[in-house]
Amino acid sequence: MEAKYFSYINVLDPVIKRMATRGSGTIVNIIGNGGKVASPTHLAGGAANAALMLASVGLANAYASQGVRVVGLNPGLTETERVAEGIKAEAKLAGATQEDALAAALRRIPIGRMASPEDIANVVAFLSSPRASYVTGVVISMDGAQVPTVV
Repeated sequence: MEAKYFSYINVLDPVIKRMATRGSGTIVNIIGNGGKVASPTHLAGGAANAALMLASVGLANAYASQGVRVVGLNPGLTETERVAEGIKAEAKLAGATQEDALAAALRRIPIGRMASPEDIANVVAFLSSPRASYVTGVVISMDGAQVPTVV
């Protein structure tokens, strides 16, 4: 909670108040699907993600009338060093090669690939733009259909 939840909340609190004072602003919290799907190896992080999703939609509701939008974004596997380290750990745990672990991870993503950091940035740019001026109080999954849910 300290690393994931409070690190966001401690920054959000003064920022969202300043945005409300000026009457505009957008916050896009990049969270992760770990708060939607319970995993025995990710319980603490998943609980923090779930709390952050709830805080995001709650803050959106509280500040919408003051011109502030808050959106949560839940990216799935993304081509980052952190994910590469996770694949490496999964391979070691399974006694497999990193290539096999990566191939298995990709097979779980219906779109057939991980997101690139640019994919995530493009969605954040859109959500932050005037084109998304009516989008607030939601958590958007961006995982290549890996966790197909209706919200």
